[in-house]
Amino acid sequence: MVGLEIKKGIYWVGAIDWKVRNFHGHTYSTQRGTTYNSYLILDEKITLIDTVYGPFCGEFIERIRAIVDPAKIDYIIVNHLEPDHTQALPEIMKFCPRAQLFGTAKAKEGLYRHFYQDWNFKVVKSGDKISLGKRNLVFLEAPMIHWPDSMFTYCPQEEILFPNDAFGQHYASAERFDDQVDDYVVMDEAVKYYANILWPLGSVIFKKIEEVQKMNLPIQIIAPSHGIIWRKNPAKIIDAYLSWSKNETNPKAVIIYETMYGATERMARKMAEGLSDSGVLTSIFNIPKADRTEVIKEMFEAKGYLIGSSTHDNDILPNLAGFLEFLKGLKPKNRVAAAFGSYGWAGGAVKSIESIINQAGITLNQPGLGVQYNPSEADLKQCFEFGKNFAKSIK
Repeated sequence: MVGLEIKKGIYWVGAIDWKVRNFHGHTYSTQRGTTYNSYLILDEKITLIDTVYGPFCGEFIERIRAIVDPAKIDYIIVNHLEPDHTQALPEIMKFCPRAQLFGTAKAKEGLYRHFYQDWNFKVVKSGDKISLGKRNLVFLEAPMIHWPDSMFTYCPQEEILFPNDAFGQHYASAERFDDQVDDYVVMDEAVKYYANILWPLGSVIFKKIEEVQKMNLPIQIIAPSHGIIWRKNPAKIIDAYLSWSKNETNPKAVIIYETMYGATERMARKMAEGLSDSGVLTSIFNIPKADRTEVIKEMFEAKGYLIGSSTHDNDILPNLAGFLEFLKGLKPKNRVAAAFGSYGWAGGAVKSIESIINQAGITLNQPGLGVQYNPSEADLKQCFEFGKNFAKSIK
């Protein structure tokens, strides 16, 4: 139950969730678990930065108690009001009912709607700062990264940035720092986190990082709310976010499909052969059996998508339809796509897919391909050429 000192007088007091496998309801799979990071600063004003998810409230308070009496907490910083960071707040406030809370106006409004408590809350804006004694904390509003209430907190004396959900990953580890864990795993989880949660907010993220860079803040440590703490090379994750926020892609293709009796799947596989024959790295997913979080990560990194479905009731099969609605909300930019699918006596799925592709802001680079019933050898040859032609828009 002991916290970990990340710098002299500053402790990680969060919680490790080894068991969680779904997040945000069931929109995000967390096969490597997650952490809920909270930070305790010992100074003339004892300060807590964020709290943890409700089920971990007990161990969270014990970690604090092992360092200092929770009743001595003077300030609590609310960087973001989402329940995985605030559900322990009502319990910790029982120990320090006169503690002052700091956050944005939206955070104050949202906290009340979550907990209906009249806590001593001070609204802060970008540039506002408070003195803890030997240290100061400076606040920077970061609306829509990824909720309207979000903000960053910076400690200039220690050169630590506490950005809450920015720069995080859903990753459970007994270690706390980036130089203690596998770099590939951490970056894999970081890009997955960005793709599934922050992808539609790229322009906002780019502007906010530019704003922070113009402030010339020296940053030794980035301490996010999920996953590991960046201390070896915090610039690495900042540079990655800059690249991701520009919607930079790799010359890769992702094929996603749903099939009734295997005809659309045969088409998908032959298209994958055409892409691979053209030198394009290709991933292929049968949506009803795939991990949606992993699929979105692959699509985030790829330039092109081939999307296929059998026709049912003149439309797309339901699992793919739901996936495409989710993809549409992520607003992919700088991508190209094409549609395909098999049908019986009437089509419809290809046109529906093309309509969603247009609504999502993805460029249709060639007319869709439909095949009646089970594809013949001639049809499969056409699918192969369809993949080869699609490769031209990716390479």
